[in-house]
Amino acid sequence: MFTGIIESLGKIKSLTKEGENLHIEVASELTPMLKIDQSVAHNGVCLTVVEIKEDTYIVTAIKETLDKTNLGTLSENDLVNI
Repeated sequence: MFTGIIESLGKIKSLTKEGENLHIEVASELTPMLKIDQSVAHNGVCLTVVEIKEDTYIVTAIKETLDKTNLGTLSENDLVNI
């Protein structure tokens, strides 16, 4: 079974609810290499980059993703596998 390759750890900088969705802001050394609309796995869950700031980026998890993964239990300053 393939479990994926962890390239880096990211730190949760902020979590913002919008309706049933969750916007997750992540600080990572990989941020400079990312582009908008690129898919990146977070704890094994692929999420699309929707915004890039200086040293952070934002991805959005929808309700079904939050219901079926551990992403809904994240808190600020938690680490995620990227």
